[in-house]
Amino acid sequence: MPRESAIPIDLPSLDDLFTTQAERDEVGCEKVGVIPLYMIDPFPDHPFRVDDDALRDMAESVSRFGVLVPALVRPKENGRYEMVSGHRRKRAAEMAGLEALPAVVREMTYDEAVIAMVDANIQRENVLPSEKAFAYKMKIDALSRQGYRSDLTCAPVGHKLANARSRDIVAEQSGESKSQVQRYVRLTHLNPDLLDMVDGGSMAMRPAVEISYLSEREQDDLLDAMGMEACTPSHAQAIRMRRLSEQGALSREAMASIMGERKSNQVEQFRIPREKIERFFKPGTSREAVEARIVKALELLERHERKRARER
Repeated sequence: MPRESAIPIDLPSLDDLFTTQAERDEVGCEKVGVIPLYMIDPFPDHPFRVDDDALRDMAESVSRFGVLVPALVRPKENGRYEMVSGHRRKRAAEMAGLEALPAVVREMTYDEAVIAMVDANIQRENVLPSEKAFAYKMKIDALSRQGYRSDLTCAPVGHKLANARSRDIVAEQSGESKSQVQRYVRLTHLNPDLLDMVDGGSMAMRPAVEISYLSEREQDDLLDAMGMEACTPSHAQAIRMRRLSEQGALSREAMASIMGERKSNQVEQFRIPREKIERFFKPGTSREAVEARIVKALELLERHERKRARER
């Protein structure tokens, strides 16, 4: 059978058994079908990873038992389908050599599909900061469009209020605080290379949020400065750079100067095993007192060596 003629195989749902066709047509009842993989397109701008280390195990399970939980798709005008939830199941099915996927076919608007897609994926384990960032932003935008009518007013304050309410909803449903959701959304303004550092754990969230307020050029310059100094900015340094940027004074020189500062957590620590020096101190001597006495002894030694050098 040619690919173009393949159609879903509809299976009866509970609604089919207990409602009339007229009732189902009226409420737009969803159906479960077996859909050829090639007829399912990915969701546009899907923010979550599909391929990862766990996908191979999923593919092995699908090869043995099939896809046990149907995916969720919505029909497209061209007769194809758009994946809403189930990208990893579809990929695992492809790896397992399957040609079709069980799926719930549901009529949904784009905004409804965005919300369903985010909700289905955001509770997964090991969601990266970048995934949360773009997922939260997509859901906030979708909720804002659903709850805001542009035909009533186009005043900027209207958009701000709609976005604020949407952030509250996302925070409540995700279990994150409102401020944390806002921090994640700010990450969408980061240079991709800087965002990769956040995902990889080499840059902390708080400084990354401050850096997100820098312009694209300033972020590029920061990457160069970070490469030269082989370090990432602290929260305090990131705040200073943001303030300079807002004042129009964040030059490459200023950025290099800030990044060249030695941070307290980068100062090399010199440690002496306690057992090597404990005979010089009374039992119970505090660490601060030990350090002070050692420094004083070294100062006396230094003065003695200088005096001997002058006498020679």
